[in-house]
Amino acid sequence: MKKKSLKWALVWVLAAGLAHAESEIHGAGSTAAAPIYKSWAAEYQKASGVSLVYEGVGSSAGVKKIAAHEVSFGASDVALSEADLARQGLVLFPIAITGIAPVLNLPGIRDGQLRLTGALLAHIFSGEIKRWNADEIAELNPTLRLPDLRIAVVVRADGSGTTYNFTDYLSKVSAAWKSTWGTKSSLAWPEGFTAVKGSAAVVNAVRQSVGAVGYVDYGYAKEGKLTTISLQNARGEFVAAGVDSFSVALANSEWVSQGRFAATLTNQDGKGAWPITMGTFALVPQVSDTPEQTLRALKFFVWSFINGDRLVQLSNFVRLPDRIQAKAFKAISSVKDRAGGALGLGVLQP
Repeated sequence: MKKKSLKWALVWVLAAGLAHAESEIHGAGSTAAAPIYKSWAAEYQKASGVSLVYEGVGSSAGVKKIAAHEVSFGASDVALSEADLARQGLVLFPIAITGIAPVLNLPGIRDGQLRLTGALLAHIFSGEIKRWNADEIAELNPTLRLPDLRIAVVVRADGSGTTYNFTDYLSKVSAAWKSTWGTKSSLAWPEGFTAVKGSAAVVNAVRQSVGAVGYVDYGYAKEGKLTTISLQNARGEFVAAGVDSFSVALANSEWVSQGRFAATLTNQDGKGAWPITMGTFALVPQVSDTPEQTLRALKFFVWSFINGDRLVQLSNFVRLPDRIQAKAFKAISSVKDRAGGALGLGVLQP
């Protein structure tokens, strides 16, 4: 694909602007999820004539926009707590599964060739390891000729679900990281780091800086043809990011065993599991003041769940397990209008 497709993280409008406002859906939030919304929406527009305007502004901004009723749905890579959902009058349901890939721009290093542990990754992103030929990295990669090159760390400047899941993983594998930095959607990163807004900007910054390392959704890493690392998982195996390793992490999680999707998917047990797997979610009003807009969004999601499995895989995501998808339908069915009408339930009825 062409480089311009990486502009998903900005604003894209399907149907070339031909649709009227009454046949549009407006969403905003996660830049990691932008590729799957693009692929689903292109097919949905063909089937229904309804187009999607989606702003990849980051998970935190997406939550704020839907809470302020500025869009038809918000998109986040973080599951809000029940208390936060109730306070903001929102319903949350999962969309698909993806993963975060640490990516680098290092001369002579091929995709998946460099090995890192979670502890080393924490040292790099806390600014403690500053050069690529540091002893700790060299000892783990004795067959590689690592350059004496400064590590240029690229991070997210905006409130990001990708950052939340990345730091959630680091908090699980590094006590020092947990106590110093914790799990957050945005951080006050060390001085000298390059902080950018959106997944596409991370891709561009890493590509443009020799010695750079960053973290980004796997789909963006593939699209940008970036070099990814092999990361040690909970079983001590060094594994590559990909749909298969995301699926293993999912299969060994509470999402499957208990039907709970509130927990993060990081550092799951399982042979071949990718340790920074994550879910992505949609948010709609529990009680809609604009039922026509909300109804269009709900119809889009129901159609996508039923028809979008192939497109999930093409976008380097993993489809929801049937048990979790059923819970997504249940969440959709709970949406009401101001008169108490079962707005969401009507979408699910033939």
